[in-house]
Amino acid sequence: MTVFNAFANPKTKPIVKKEFLWLLLILTVSLSFLSIDDIDWREYLGGADRNHYSPLDQVNTANVKNLSKAWEYHTGDPDGQMQVNPLIVNGVLYGVSASLEIFALDAATGREIWKFKNAIDSKWYNTSRGLAYWENGSDKRILVGSGNWLYALNANTGESIKSFGQDGRIDLRKGLGPQAADKFLASTTPGTVYKNSIIMPLRLSEGNDAAPGYIQCFDILTGDIKWVFKTIPDPAEFGYETWNPDNYKNENVGGANNWSGTSLDTERGILYVPTGSAAYDFYGGDRTGDNLFANCLIALNAETGERIWHYQFTHHDVWDRDLPAPPNLITVTRKGKQIDAVAQITKQGYVYIFNRETGEPIYKIKERKVETKGLPGEVLSPTQPIPSQIKPFARQTMTKADISPYAPNQEELLATLAKIKTKPYSAPTTEGSLIFPGYDGGAEWGGASYDPTTGIMYINSNEMPWILTMEKTPDYGSNGDMTAGELSYMTHCSSCHQKDRAGLPKSGYPSLINIKAKKDRNYISKILTSGKGMMPGFGFIKENEKQALISFLLDEEKKEVVAASGQKQQQLAYKSTGYNKFLDANGNPAVKPPWGTLSALNVNTGKYIWQKPFGEIKELIDKGYPITGTENYGGGVVTAGGLFFIAATKDAKLRAFDKLSGELLWETTLPAAAFATPSVYSVNGKQYIVVACGGNKLGTAKGDSYVAYALP
Repeated sequence: MTVFNAFANPKTKPIVKKEFLWLLLILTVSLSFLSIDDIDWREYLGGADRNHYSPLDQVNTANVKNLSKAWEYHTGDPDGQMQVNPLIVNGVLYGVSASLEIFALDAATGREIWKFKNAIDSKWYNTSRGLAYWENGSDKRILVGSGNWLYALNANTGESIKSFGQDGRIDLRKGLGPQAADKFLASTTPGTVYKNSIIMPLRLSEGNDAAPGYIQCFDILTGDIKWVFKTIPDPAEFGYETWNPDNYKNENVGGANNWSGTSLDTERGILYVPTGSAAYDFYGGDRTGDNLFANCLIALNAETGERIWHYQFTHHDVWDRDLPAPPNLITVTRKGKQIDAVAQITKQGYVYIFNRETGEPIYKIKERKVETKGLPGEVLSPTQPIPSQIKPFARQTMTKADISPYAPNQEELLATLAKIKTKPYSAPTTEGSLIFPGYDGGAEWGGASYDPTTGIMYINSNEMPWILTMEKTPDYGSNGDMTAGELSYMTHCSSCHQKDRAGLPKSGYPSLINIKAKKDRNYISKILTSGKGMMPGFGFIKENEKQALISFLLDEEKKEVVAASGQKQQQLAYKSTGYNKFLDANGNPAVKPPWGTLSALNVNTGKYIWQKPFGEIKELIDKGYPITGTENYGGGVVTAGGLFFIAATKDAKLRAFDKLSGELLWETTLPAAAFATPSVYSVNGKQYIVVACGGNKLGTAKGDSYVAYALP
């Protein structure tokens, strides 16, 4: 105080020389600017608006070519995927390993500060996309899902906060009712923090054994439930008439869950919730009607959970068209007027934009007539809502002219294409229907980036065709010709791993033939109970049935043992034959490129300023073919430095594009493919870009690294 009082009172005798005072003042001002430049990444995807935007510009179009690795941290666990978008708060990075060990690092060096492994055997639980952070004074908490549990940790030490729930955790089934007690549930996406509350996404089974996907809000301090919004309404609630009368009881019907995360308008207190399809995914004979609030964007009062407005993107979904990412909270300028808006991207390749407060579409949407002749017992919607002013960012169908020129078996692919239905929203049949873009989009969970300074939205997309084929559900075991384990396998496992256990390795479903040479009974038992990666758990299976299934998989089951009476659960009339990608003989998409794309959409005009293929296949590049694009999972980040950063592709690269032109300015090869969204932050005035490199998807190699890049 004495130094600055010397300036305030000229009669006070300075205790130091005037030159030193000026130097001290300059240093103080410089340090204050330095602290201002330290920008955190405190929330999933950069903020409650989920816009993947950073105001940092130290790394820019002129110097991005000089980026180099600043540090690398190994989790020590390469056996699983890492889809994490890490948080950075006050110079500390919070991340999650493939086996759901939560850790804190010095964000400038990668030095480990603490690591937490929960009390359960987390290695059997599902892939994580990140964590949530909350603070109030000295109380700083990390909230993270693991299986059906939500944990609260001390952000400074990594220790459990024992006052939260029971011994530091709560069961995420608690607001779903008794019918969900034994059903699969996991939270793979971080919750949304609003004041002292957190709203948690839920991943459920997609079969007729699914739990109801209610939206739940919990107290961050105690773990108590604050409110529940029922996405499958009770008889007295709005939307009940869009289901069969007994669907609310969760018998043979479930889902309509938010799994991809939510967005929050913190000023208005409005939560925007995108929901998935009702389960079972591909046959709706037991759930006639439009099925509100499945496939909806729901605007809820974040304080009370009351509905403000909603919009349904797919009526009576039987194509697995769940909303894949949290929406972006944007501002649209139309006719000279600025409108606070919310933009939702979809698997189908569409962008829908609404007024945030009213739900009124800003760009026109039309209900288009679609095919309604489906399977026996199915009642399809006669129309589906399609944007009429913003063009799709992905193709909607394919003809014989769209067969890949690189396919060595073109005649075979043409013959397959001729046998199946190819129009958008073609009814599922036993002959087969094209799902294009496929079950994984179009857009996926990585979500879109939005630059508030330019009004441009950046979307990475897949263009992989899949074929949906239905079959009448066999009455397995009716003649006593199956063992109990074989019956259980055919009921629960065959749609993914095929009836002969050969799987669909090119589509990501491994063979289970001779699994006894790779895994033991204990390993299989844990996976069946809790799931692993993207496989759901089957905790509802009774112990004797589970052991019989394991014996069948290990080829230990006695052939004379027949299916036990009363073992069969209630079955739907029809089921899918499996998740089948439409591939050529080399395992590449049967459609001509691009197979993955980047699109930059000006939300003020509804026009794309650039679109380009995204990702490379080395074997085709080596033959001199143009860039084809690849399947991609994980989002990008747009910065004030004029850049768009994104990994996401199976070619294991991190790239930086000029955000206005789409020109590739820099790329580097990562230790493993990064199916995750990067985070951008600064510490001590230095900007970093960090990404989780886990591989283990689309046939890529294993990895366990978090890698940060910065200027030298």
